[in-house]
Amino acid sequence: MRGIIQVVAVIAVIQGLGGFIGRMWFGNEWGFLHRLVELPLPAYLGVALAGVVALIWADTAKKRDRG
Repeated sequence: MRGIIQVVAVIAVIQGLGGFIGRMWFGNEWGFLHRLVELPLPAYLGVALAGVVALIWADTAKKRDRG
């Protein structure tokens, strides 16, 4: 289950950063997320931050299970 969470978290980080960088410096969003929902610029950073938090959570849970 943690493997799936890590994959989804990495995709969220990529989509969040791609949307932010694309709109901030190039004028249009990159990635797939903007096709699903219309987000304001700071929300893309929120998506990336949520992905980072999920990655950290999954990593600490894996380390905790190992002992």
